[in-house]
Amino acid sequence: MKVLLVNGSPRPKSNTLLGLQEMEKIFQEEGIETEIIKIGNKDIRGCIACGRCGQLGRCVFDDEVNDFAKKFEQADGMVVGSPVYYSAPNATVQAFLQRLFYSSHFDKTMKVGAGFVCARRGGTTASFDVLNKYFTISGMPIASSQYWNNIHGGAEGEALQDDEGMQTLRVLARNMSFLIKSITLGKKEYGLPKKEDHLWTNFI
Repeated sequence: MKVLLVNGSPRPKSNTLLGLQEMEKIFQEEGIETEIIKIGNKDIRGCIACGRCGQLGRCVFDDEVNDFAKKFEQADGMVVGSPVYYSAPNATVQAFLQRLFYSSHFDKTMKVGAGFVCARRGGTTASFDVLNKYFTISGMPIASSQYWNNIHGGAEGEALQDDEGMQTLRVLARNMSFLIKSITLGKKEYGLPKKEDHLWTNFI
């Protein structure tokens, strides 16, 4: 079992990274393999709605998005950590997720998703909501914790002073580990849920 941890911060020693490392410790205790992948300092452009991914099976822009998609297809879960910029995940994170989820066509059903955000002060719940949209549209169960998944810190290392925030991430990692293990057992016993052909209803 493996979880991919996406670091959406461009800073080399960010509070977002501290949060991911706190979760990584718990995953390792739970016997789940992890890999932290930094995308926050990468040159990742947004989707241009060209539709080529439908023909290629990957994004036409061959960058970190396609590299991550190959790993994501084999993984059991995904955590996205993002700093808060103007009450939203930063632009690189959003470009990465939009292209990843739109251009990768493998079945993501029952891969477990979780996101958390880091802010100096405000905008956490709005940003957290944005991250969860990618999971819910893809049939991915969302792991929850004891509180909304956010930590606080502005200057380097300040998040370590947020005792409740760090505890929230540890609880999140334990709950996510339990979900992944339970789903792994459930797939062996029952398989994945029955699929229906997608019905598309336009409003005009």
